[in-house]
Amino acid sequence: MLSVSDLHVSVGAAEILKGLTLSVPAGEVHAIMGPNGAGKSTLSYALTGREGYEATQGAVTLEGRDLLAMTPEERAAAGLFLSFQYPLEIPGVPTMTFLKAALNAQAKARGEPELGATEILKRVRARAGELRISAEMLKRPLNVGFSGGEKKRMEILQMMVLEPRFAILDETDSGLDIDALRIVADGVNALRAPDRAMLVITHYQRLLDYIRPDKVHVLVSGRIVDTGGPELALRLEKEGYDKYLAAA
Repeated sequence: MLSVSDLHVSVGAAEILKGLTLSVPAGEVHAIMGPNGAGKSTLSYALTGREGYEATQGAVTLEGRDLLAMTPEERAAAGLFLSFQYPLEIPGVPTMTFLKAALNAQAKARGEPELGATEILKRVRARAGELRISAEMLKRPLNVGFSGGEKKRMEILQMMVLEPRFAILDETDSGLDIDALRIVADGVNALRAPDRAMLVITHYQRLLDYIRPDKVHVLVSGRIVDTGGPELALRLEKEGYDKYLAAA
């Protein structure tokens, strides 16, 4: 579903990704782990088209389409979703208004009919209940005054409502207590499907106790340096990244 080949990405004068190659088939969940500064968030930003993250070499395709040739809006309409490490607050925009605008913007971009307010409300409330998000939270401006855990649950709500083809979760476990972690993981696991894939970016193995990946990739100094099954994450938890850093 997602294919990344020899991707080089620069931020200003610094090259952060230095020939990254990765393939995530449909129906699978892959995890990327690595030390600080390895390029994990840079990969997520480059895939979603954030300004300032310039792909200087390589190719990226999503379901056979050239991702790097698309605008960020086109990537979202194609089914790409990013759950931010630090979710943004949008004062003055109620959460329900934001979700309605996002759903109908994507429907319009795909040439599909827009959804009515009743249908959207029904869909959002059903998903919100699974994540223990109250009706009062849905009325408040997006993420304004929310705790870190509430913001992360709101990110997962957006993913569940939008039902993307490929989801990137950038350190979704950051700042979560154990109860919030379980709720978020349950929401992610509920979206596993044969026609959907996910890329989970994390520092720690604990998230992978709840979201069991098909493969784990180690990212060091801008490249994937090792790949294995879930047992690789357990080994990293015990041994750290020293041997990879020494080799790099």
